[in-house]
Amino acid sequence: MSDSTGLQSASQRDLPVVGQARPERADARRNRLKVLEAADRLFTEHGVKNVSLDAIAAAAGVGKGTVFRRFGDRAGLAVALLDEREHELQAKILSGPPPLGPGAPAVDRVTAFLDAYLELLDRHIELFVDSENASEGARYRIGSYHLWHRHLALLIEEARPTLDADYTAHLLLAPLAADLHQALRTGGFILDRMKSGLAQAVETLLRPSKS
Repeated sequence: MSDSTGLQSASQRDLPVVGQARPERADARRNRLKVLEAADRLFTEHGVKNVSLDAIAAAAGVGKGTVFRRFGDRAGLAVALLDEREHELQAKILSGPPPLGPGAPAVDRVTAFLDAYLELLDRHIELFVDSENASEGARYRIGSYHLWHRHLALLIEEARPTLDADYTAHLLLAPLAADLHQALRTGGFILDRMKSGLAQAVETLLRPSKS
């Protein structure tokens, strides 16, 4: 249901869910989050391939067996970390404060999402590159891509009903491919420049002309 301005509809209806709910004991959840936070910090500081499960377990204050039983190996832990961060972004989209969450104009929400996703992508670029290149076309088969696409399509439809919302959503997601982002960063593009470029594209595409 939308509010009186109609601004909530694009985040609260017809959106797929990233992953499934994971019932777990409170102590198991605390340990899982401690391990993920430790992995996040160490991966960011040293690179995924340069961090061992022993180092992550030590930083989290848990035994290596706890990490191994929960995540299997470093690759499984990396996947779980990315999944957790995408769940957090999804929660902000659905019920967080505006403009990322409901309650702001659709164009502002599109820009806020692209900013938030770029920050997530930039922080975890190594994990995204591995995930999106796990097999041919992997990026477009994973549930999170469908969620982000649907979210943008609903907002685009709200902002500019005359556009092909589905195609335009793919258009805005295309610059967020991990390989391209990594190449741009290597080539000297800074994050603020990418955000500015996407914001300009959103304004051009979605903001109604005043003429």
